Amino acid sequence: QVQLVESGGRLVQAGDSLRLSCAASGSLFSKYTMAWFRQGPGKEREFVAAISWLGASQNYADSVKARFIISRDNANSTMYLQMNSLTPEDTAVYYCAARRGGRLSRNLGEYDDWGQGAQVTVSS
Repeated sequence: QVQLVESGGRLVQAGDSLRLSCAASGSLFSKYTMAWFRQGPGKEREFVAAISWLGASQNYADSVKARFIISRDNANSTMYLQMNSLTPEDTAVYYCAARRGGRLSRNLGEYDDWGQGAQVTVSS
């Protein structure tokens, strides 16, 4: 089991950039496939991006591809989400998640551990 804590969420304006962090503890971080999900107001939680154990492979939702970049630092047990060209549609609580399998799943049901979430609000 791994414990996850997100940080970096805040209020920004449309067009701004923001970087979220997810700090992990409790288990060997490099054994986990990691992902970001988000849940907007009145919406279901949706996949944003995933990254493989060593960071060599990434997978993105179409809505964020070319704007967001997922990365990880296994030496410091931390994952990041660099978000560029933010729009009000990106407003959501962003969650980091971990799974023990190697597949870059987009299915939230396949993730074993979750953080508490970080609020990102984008004003127009």
